[in-house]
Amino acid sequence: MSRGIGPASLFSGTQESGRRRWNLATFAWLPVFAGLGLSLLGISTIALTRPELAARQGMFLFVGLLAALIAVLPHPRFLRVACWALCALVLGLLVFVLLPFAPASLVTPRNGARAWIALGAFDLQPSELAKIAFILCLAQWLSLRASPRTLRSLIVPALLFIVPVALIVLEPDLGSALLFGPTLLAMLIAAGARWMHLGTVLVLAVCLVPLGYFTALKPYQQARIDAIIAQVRGDTRFENDIGFQGWRAMRLVGSGGVFGNEESHARALVKLNALPEEHNDMVFAVVCCRFGLLGGALVWGLSALYAAGAFLVAAGARDGFSKLVAVGIGSIVFAQTFVNTGMTIGILPITGVTLPFVSYGGSSLVASWIMTGVLFGLGVHRAGGGEKDRFDE
Repeated sequence: MSRGIGPASLFSGTQESGRRRWNLATFAWLPVFAGLGLSLLGISTIALTRPELAARQGMFLFVGLLAALIAVLPHPRFLRVACWALCALVLGLLVFVLLPFAPASLVTPRNGARAWIALGAFDLQPSELAKIAFILCLAQWLSLRASPRTLRSLIVPALLFIVPVALIVLEPDLGSALLFGPTLLAMLIAAGARWMHLGTVLVLAVCLVPLGYFTALKPYQQARIDAIIAQVRGDTRFENDIGFQGWRAMRLVGSGGVFGNEESHARALVKLNALPEEHNDMVFAVVCCRFGLLGGALVWGLSALYAAGAFLVAAGARDGFSKLVAVGIGSIVFAQTFVNTGMTIGILPITGVTLPFVSYGGSSLVASWIMTGVLFGLGVHRAGGGEKDRFDE
């Protein structure tokens, strides 16, 4: 029988003499080094065409590192309690940006999406915080119950998934919403859900995709899917229309070759191609233009190192909550990298997903470092005895 987690132990660092124990020999260093490498690569790439934004990105990195340091301090027991308050806050922010009477000085639509709250020095994107809250709350729910081996046991995880995703889709920010799916799947697998049940849900979701295309997607979103299909077929009729961004991104990726271009040449190529959002969603195209195939491989190598470090932290965790949070963080960073690079090289529709740690933006960078801080905290805080959760039995 596993011992219950009482109120006193939730906020205590350990169960032995009240002393906090730290384990600095942890695989959690891998995501830290990978995130730092990606962040510096991002600043270097942004400086190629937007030097003034590169300076701001450096400031965001400093803030992100401070936020990560703060996120390291709480023991996992505290996170298990605080996650529900964070969830309530995040849901409130997601609702706030959708309110038609929200002050225009705080919520100003961009590219048709109400997804940011202006806070002066930077803009807060609630969907970035929603990723963290979702992972923490889902891990807490799953860790205190036996493995979800029945369809009924998947009801609450489904609700934890549907509510924030629905609010994010309404912004509309379909790209961010899509990232929750792979994360949910990975955490359910880690918790011991039956493959048959998960397969049934996936098949049902795939069958509903055509229906969603006609009923849930806006015309411009449908056009983006049409453009990627035409692009794969070699049809250039969308090249100067809805497919402009995708075609220009692929050209820049190809222009880098294996070793990339000299700095001034790469800057000229990016300028002449007039790639929209080259510092943000399409930053991977600029990385490949400047540093070539080797630069793209570096991005993927560091992202894989980040995910591997997260999964190794999960493998070494002594409590179920830490294990599931580590799996969730590794999965969402890996999934976001896959989606962003996939849309840049023309195998996925453009959805406005940023490249973790690399794309310009305060919310994205700081949120990524908060997750890294949480992950590092899971690695360095040694769990005391009696923390084995039910799904581990």
